[in-house]
Amino acid sequence: MLLGSGELQSALPAVSHAKVLVCQLEISPQTSLRALRMAQENKVKTIFNPAPAIPDLDPDFYRVSDVFCCNESEAELLTGSSVANVEEACRAGQELLKRGCGSVIITLGPQGCVVLKARESSPKHVPTAAVTAVDTTGAGDSFIGALAFYMARDPTMPLEEMARRANEVAGVSVQAVGTQVSYPFKRDLPAELF
Repeated sequence: MLLGSGELQSALPAVSHAKVLVCQLEISPQTSLRALRMAQENKVKTIFNPAPAIPDLDPDFYRVSDVFCCNESEAELLTGSSVANVEEACRAGQELLKRGCGSVIITLGPQGCVVLKARESSPKHVPTAAVTAVDTTGAGDSFIGALAFYMARDPTMPLEEMARRANEVAGVSVQAVGTQVSYPFKRDLPAELF
């Protein structure tokens, strides 16, 4: 069964009282966009991850996302530009900002991520610690889940610090095989992340 407008309308009380709403394209784009609009109308912070990426993404996704978070291959598909390193990610992020995003994060695996904000002129590279990756499947979801946690827990924390911590959580997840089973519990993470 696909999540549709009826289910979304039923979820309005939960959405309107949420601190953060995360959407991806694993449900229909129309449903994701409607959910993001509902959140925006209710002053709920939004994170949008365009995965799986589609080349003809509705331009409204950029405007209703407080944080538009994608990986390098998604950024390449959306911008038509190579995103193989930090410098190219910064350029792609600037292009995504021009489309109306409040903030953009492009994850770069072992290179960390770049954070760009519409109100700041220079992008920030947020490196990550080197780890021995066993399975990178689900690393992006781990990053986004951690980012949403930090946005909900401490909305005044600088986005770059949230990204640094999310990098660290994702770094732990790639050191185990599997997706959900690799996501760390709080007890598995350094206390300074909390």
